[in-house]
Amino acid sequence: MTHFLLTKFLVAITLFSSAFASADDCLDYAKLRQPFFGDVHVHTRYSLDASTQGTRTTPDQAYRFARGEKIGIQPWDSKGNAARSLQLARALDFAMVSDHAELMGEVNICTSPELQGYDSWECKVYRRWPRGAFYLFNAYVSYTSDRLGFCGDKSTGICAQALIAPWREIQQAAEDHYDRSADCSFTSFVGYEWTGMSKNGGNWHRNVVFRNKTVPAVPQSFVNQTVPQLLWKSLEADCNGADNDCEALTIPHNSNLSVGDMYTRFDRNGDPITAEYAALRLKYEPLAEIMQHKGSSECYFARGVTEDELCGFEQLRSDRLGREGTPPGPNAGWLRDVLTDGLAIESELGVNPYKFGIIASTDTHLGTPGAADEDRFLGHGGAGVPARDSVPPGLPDKLDYSPGGLAVVWAEQNTRDSLFDAMQRKETYGTSGTRIVTRMFGGWDYPADLCEDPEFVAKGYAQGVPMGADLPAKPESAAAPVFALSAQADAGTAASPGLPLQRIQVIKGWVDANGQPREKIFEVAGSPDNGATVNTRTCEASGSGHASLCAVWKDPDFDARQKAWYYSRVVENPSCRWSQRICAAHAVDCKDPRTLGHGLEECCAADHRPVIQERAWSSPIWYNAEK
Repeated sequence: MTHFLLTKFLVAITLFSSAFASADDCLDYAKLRQPFFGDVHVHTRYSLDASTQGTRTTPDQAYRFARGEKIGIQPWDSKGNAARSLQLARALDFAMVSDHAELMGEVNICTSPELQGYDSWECKVYRRWPRGAFYLFNAYVSYTSDRLGFCGDKSTGICAQALIAPWREIQQAAEDHYDRSADCSFTSFVGYEWTGMSKNGGNWHRNVVFRNKTVPAVPQSFVNQTVPQLLWKSLEADCNGADNDCEALTIPHNSNLSVGDMYTRFDRNGDPITAEYAALRLKYEPLAEIMQHKGSSECYFARGVTEDELCGFEQLRSDRLGREGTPPGPNAGWLRDVLTDGLAIESELGVNPYKFGIIASTDTHLGTPGAADEDRFLGHGGAGVPARDSVPPGLPDKLDYSPGGLAVVWAEQNTRDSLFDAMQRKETYGTSGTRIVTRMFGGWDYPADLCEDPEFVAKGYAQGVPMGADLPAKPESAAAPVFALSAQADAGTAASPGLPLQRIQVIKGWVDANGQPREKIFEVAGSPDNGATVNTRTCEASGSGHASLCAVWKDPDFDARQKAWYYSRVVENPSCRWSQRICAAHAVDCKDPRTLGHGLEECCAADHRPVIQERAWSSPIWYNAEK
């Protein structure tokens, strides 16, 4: 009880002290925090897989797009005019360009006539046969080679030197667009992507986010730091552990394409991970990406195997990058399973390396951060459908792929420090592109009528913890933890109003007395049987729903001896997926083959999912079992 009261006292003191904003604070500073929507997975012209598909967007233009400006995208005519353009319906609050550190110098050389190496045969292949160049340059990235083709030495050769200019341009663009005025209208982070791959072909990719403008001289790539642990150690030496104000964290990408290698119990040598490894990972990876352009990584679904049908949302047909036809299995690295495995590891090592919060992003390769709307999706490039030379007919991207999602951060104000602090404490959530606003608090004595209390948020903090945190120690008098959850529907825009909410769920995971992973889903507000539907011919939605939902929920199955985690999933009413919107606009009738225009064949594919339910996933709250 003493520890619990002390926790409440410290939280109250923190909130009280934050009420007094300093002269450097934003005009809209909010002591009880507010949601900021952003995207920290963005590729521009300096990423090889974007460049070879015709992306010309610069880091500066990417930030302009994030702030609401219209930009042109490929294909381009001989005069440099774009055949298409794109603009956000609503600007973002924050963004980060995350170009691949690997081969950034090569891309710069092959697009800059004044640089040594521009006339090399490799660059000629790059300019004449872009897909071939993509595979050619990627072949340079190996575990053993010290020399990479025409680049020379990987540390000092011409490609290493050519990396410096784009890295500086990325930093400068972030600096130019960071609004340091009292308006705090936009925050830009400096960062990059470390594009590692496991020996099994699994996705090890991570975005590196820096707190401020103090960053290493060059980004560390998979060429130099060949496993995630080496990336963290290099950041420890060059940034977090250095005698300056540099600070970084790393965000693992979508684990659905990792063949289970993103989160394992083994290190790079195949040995069981140690407590030291677990602590290092926990320090550097407070967040995980639950959704992006290449699918959702929440949980596995197979009809007749798993009960949670919502797990089938944006599930890909492949389990690794660059390989189609191998469906993902139950051990592919689904985040829900990883969270539970972290509990088991903590029981063994004393440290949970997988105690992460949740975000989502787009992984756009068009330099278009936040382009996650289903009704204006033009593809994202990268591994998707290329449009370097012509606009693709019919569907603009592979049927498997989606517009991606958004990262949402609960922070006092829209500044780098405030947002970075929130990422570190995991007070974040991810959406599938919608702008649902949701909160989750956990404690032991929230009153049943808290939803009617105008002090809902203040008491949520004072009497417990927000998403991303550990529950306070259990008071002797408490029977089970209590969670306070709220959600507001995406208001949308005048041209495209948001949809009502259908329900809020709480998903719980734990390890039972026999050491087996367990999970359970609880419906806590709204209902899956509200009658909401959508006409797939017109994409007109109908049925009842909720502008807002709120619940105070107590775990009915609580066992004080079992470690557990809880997160919320907020689900909208059904709507048309991006692909179905295009199919409906072309009046495709799968019973009439004459309506299937070129490029629209997949409108009638057996695994086409015409209807989706947009959603938001909160970061978990953890319960640490009594000894």
